[in-house]
Amino acid sequence: MIEATSCGGVVIFRGKILLLYKNYKNKYEGWVLPKGTVEPGEEYKQTALREVKEETGATASIIKYVGKSQYSFNTPIDLVVKSVHWYLMMADSYYSKPQKEEYFVDSGYYKFHEAYHLLRFPNEKQILEEAYAQYTYLKKANLWGNRKYF
Repeated sequence: MIEATSCGGVVIFRGKILLLYKNYKNKYEGWVLPKGTVEPGEEYKQTALREVKEETGATASIIKYVGKSQYSFNTPIDLVVKSVHWYLMMADSYYSKPQKEEYFVDSGYYKFHEAYHLLRFPNEKQILEEAYAQYTYLKKANLWGNRKYF
């Protein structure tokens, strides 16, 4: 068994959520949240910000930690058990450009109900729900986008 750790973000700009569409040799297709593997010596927050920037081109800042999801998958060699640490993030614009090297062919910002139905994986839908609930709480409390909150 191989244990792996990734970090990612639920990136929001003006109430819309940033998603990526992956198409790997027509075998793996679907909408996902940006995330990636922690590099040696990197803190989780650094990984999350770097991966969002690399995969989407978006510049974002971390608002708060949302939680952890776990899943496993088989490779030809072994079983991989992956933990993903998620952060609620605020983008500075609607800009996004999918990273072609990682087989992302599209990206964009979607309303919550659209993003929820587009996401391929149940664990990412659950993280989206948690992050969006925190976003709406901060928005109602007039704290979203308020630098004093960070």
